[in-house]
Amino acid sequence: MGHDHSHGSHQGHARGHAHDQGAGGAQNERRLLLAAILTTVTLLAEAAGGIISGSLALLADAGHMLTDAAALALAWLAVRFARHPADWKRTYGFDRFEVLAAFSNGLALFFISAMICYEAIERMFQPVEVLGGTMLVIAAVGLCVNVATLLILRHGGDANLNVRAALLHVMSDLLGSVAAIAAAVIILQTGWTPIDPILSIVITFLILRSAWLITKDAGHILLEGAPSGLDVREVQKDLEATVPDVQSIHHVHAWSLSENRRVMTLHALTCDSVPPERVAAAIKARLKQAFGVVHATVEVEHRDCADTAHARGCSKV
Repeated sequence: MGHDHSHGSHQGHARGHAHDQGAGGAQNERRLLLAAILTTVTLLAEAAGGIISGSLALLADAGHMLTDAAALALAWLAVRFARHPADWKRTYGFDRFEVLAAFSNGLALFFISAMICYEAIERMFQPVEVLGGTMLVIAAVGLCVNVATLLILRHGGDANLNVRAALLHVMSDLLGSVAAIAAAVIILQTGWTPIDPILSIVITFLILRSAWLITKDAGHILLEGAPSGLDVREVQKDLEATVPDVQSIHHVHAWSLSENRRVMTLHALTCDSVPPERVAAAIKARLKQAFGVVHATVEVEHRDCADTAHARGCSKV
């Protein structure tokens, strides 16, 4: 039985990946920091405006933006950590920190949604006076800042899961500001204050949608799920059909370190006369070309599979 793990190529890939992360990571870091600062300034203005005007819609949007400011700060911190090189304790580096940050952001959105919804229902039964003019001015300022923040993040380099999570936060903020403006206009025109908690609930649904999208994708990665769009059964069939000298592919496992870093391990059965390093190189080249797998460990076997206990030969998985 031959084995080829290509440790040298793994180290080279780690160095190359760190280099590739450099420019894009630095740009994302700056954009996320600026977005976090703008969001913090806006949430302070909206919180003050909500208290002065009595608007729950403004307070709801300020509460949402508080979570978003923390989310953007966490996303910024995650980018900084992800740029650190791998070490002997964290052999794959810190990419997962970005995924963990995105997952935490999603859970925080669920919490803030519940708080807003509870307060909105309470306001429907106990209406309070709302100053539509103050509410309109603050909401308009918030909308302008949200648009600016959205443009800053939208032009980021590689929109990974962490940056996309931040974008979803900002888009929800933007829509929340639109809802607050609509509520202010209706109150000024008609004096009907129930529109304020009603639109607050609309904001809540927008937040919940963002929360679900973020936690679903991040949770899938944290659970070591197969990368999106990658079917290991198709990988097995493809390698057996396209790579010369390969008799069978089995024990295929695929996961992601981050959204853009696909990793795979597999076993390949060949005949004795074929050099294992040649087979491994061909398989890795095919995986990168056809499936975008940037890091693969290939175990080449000539006879029995070491991981198949109490069985003769290799059984496919």
